Amino acid sequence: MADIESSRDGGVLTLTLNRPERMNALSTEMLQGLMAAIEEAGPDPAVGAIILTGAGRAFCAGGDVKTMEGRGEQPVEARMESLRQRSRVVLMMRQCLKPVIAMVNGPAFGAGFSIALACDFRIAGRSARFGTAFGRIGLSGDFGGSYNLTQLVGPMLARELYLLAEPFDAERAQAIGILTRLVADEALREETMAFARRLADGARVAHGYMKRNLLAAETESLATVLELEAVHQMRTNATEDHREAVRAFAEKRPPVFKGR
Repeated sequence: MADIESSRDGGVLTLTLNRPERMNALSTEMLQGLMAAIEEAGPDPAVGAIILTGAGRAFCAGGDVKTMEGRGEQPVEARMESLRQRSRVVLMMRQCLKPVIAMVNGPAFGAGFSIALACDFRIAGRSARFGTAFGRIGLSGDFGGSYNLTQLVGPMLARELYLLAEPFDAERAQAIGILTRLVADEALREETMAFARRLADGARVAHGYMKRNLLAAETESLATVLELEAVHQMRTNATEDHREAVRAFAEKRPPVFKGR
């Protein structure tokens, strides 16, 4: 059984972390498969949105604790380089031209929580649970969670969630601004797919440039972002989708975007 499964429904690509017997704890094969799928989906005109979810009862329990003891036999430098390579998946998700939606169907802890935070949107069922978890096993955190959580909830709350490492439920995740939507468990797949289809049916080229603008806005100066916006606005102004939207406005009908 592959550690990553993919399926496509129209313009929506669903990637499923597929180690349900280990609560989808991360494996090398899973991360390699996820990176390969995102790299392939980014330029694919047939893909308008990506859903990331977990098989079984969990989204992702994080690193596989059962394999951690053996890693200590490797040189520190080798382990650091391995982690750098595996953590690239987070940057790939943020830089992907397609919107990425975490469909959180259960526990998301440690690196699994970090991967959910790297998605553009998070839709969770009410039984989902979250936590940084690293402090409970004497680790400091990886996969960009420190950065992305601070961006979402601010530095003070991010410190509390990391240093105390207390699990929290979906209601609190919604209250502190981590979730895009909180829905009933039985409606999770339907609601997430409807959300993804809205994105996939939108102006796909423009979405890609919006993501670039918003990513730059997290770290760059206003002057830099204004320059990026000017370049990207002119690029999207030349698309067929923009011309279609202008025609549709004049004709008082919904636009039909084609992603070009």
